[in-house]
Amino acid sequence: MSPHESLDQSAVLIVDDEPFIALDLAMAVEDAGGVVIGPAGSVREALALLEHAQVTAAILDVNLGDGDISPIVEILVARGIPLVFQTGVGLPPALKSRYPGLLVYAKPVHSDQLVQTLVGLIHTTASEPNKTKERSVAEMRRLV
Repeated sequence: MSPHESLDQSAVLIVDDEPFIALDLAMAVEDAGGVVIGPAGSVREALALLEHAQVTAAILDVNLGDGDISPIVEILVARGIPLVFQTGVGLPPALKSRYPGLLVYAKPVHSDQLVQTLVGLIHTTASEPNKTKERSVAEMRRLV
């Protein structure tokens, strides 16, 4: 992986309740030079991590055992943090209508593809320092 394709120590929140998928994502993030936050296997764990950790980007599963992922998404979007989803069930209708530009990949998806998407989002965000912290989801979608 070349330097321009690296996560360059970016902190990536991983939220997935399937241990093997979470581990695969964590390894891909580390291989790309990122720092793993989590993995979190539940909404509660992810919210706790977001309270205490500085997060640069996120990879989220949609279907978690303890409920709706909307609170996680709301925090990430409000902070202007690039995020991508991997899911076998699609986005909940409320999230899909509120944020129609969210990046959603259908499982199975190769972890490296998700990481490379984040690399592009992070580097584009970093190259636009005059943008406000709260980047719209539609803007994030155009960056890929």
